[in-house]
Amino acid sequence: PFVIVCNHQASLDLMGMVEVIPERCVPIAKRELLYLGTVGWACWLSGMIFIDRHRRDAAIEVISRTASTMRRENVR
Repeated sequence: PFVIVCNHQASLDLMGMVEVIPERCVPIAKRELLYLGTVGWACWLSGMIFIDRHRRDAAIEVISRTASTMRRENVR
């Protein structure tokens, strides 16, 4: 298992990141990306997991559930 951290500078950077992210990878992004029009729809349709950074407890819960599922399904 590993973690890839992408600190993109613009919404179009997401397009390039899709090309380098390995298969069976679980993408996690800040919830604000969900509201970026077409980019948000594409992220949601791709199965991206969104974290609400303004609600710390909820974000930790989402990350914990995601980690458990990743271990169970043997994904990165």
